[in-house]
Amino acid sequence: MTGQARDLREVGTRIEELLGRLRAAGDPGTADTAEEIVRLVVELYGAGLERTVELAGPEVLEQLVEDELVASLLVLHGLHPKDTETRVVEALDEVRPYLGSHAGGVELLGVDPAGVVHLRLEGSCDGCPSSVQTVKQAIERAIEEAAPEVTAVEVENLTRERAPQLLQIQPLYTECAVPAEAAAGPEPRR
Repeated sequence: MTGQARDLREVGTRIEELLGRLRAAGDPGTADTAEEIVRLVVELYGAGLERTVELAGPEVLEQLVEDELVASLLVLHGLHPKDTETRVVEALDEVRPYLGSHAGGVELLGVDPAGVVHLRLEGSCDGCPSSVQTVKQAIERAIEEAAPEVTAVEVENLTRERAPQLLQIQPLYTECAVPAEAAAGPEPRR
């Protein structure tokens, strides 16, 4: 994720913190006014972005969605030309080569109305939890960058259950070749 997209999230978090401070200050009128100002500014910029998209046309829009910051703003205002599921599929296609070296693959089961992406790992790394977690993080990062509106990623088959395996330990010697004195242990000190 570029610094610009990360900064956008940080700005959103900071706005929420400041609005929280106003709510906590005890004057509901001031908090309501501040929230309305933020909402109106977002609507104003959204309308401007929508008009920009209309004027730019499809070719320029293709270029705009390549920029993470602009793509995030297009998603925020419902103007991104690709739906969430399409962007999630594209993100998964980008990480599939990496997944092949760790866990095999991933199948998109769907995106529910609450914005939760449901996935299934295929051919997980034979019970290697650290690799599975690395794969899950790579998937989540790719989806977050492609579809910032996604609220959660739920992955089935995070680890494959394995039957316990018994190790057969063969003796080094077929007969005990330990002298009797050594088997008795050390002599007590006097």
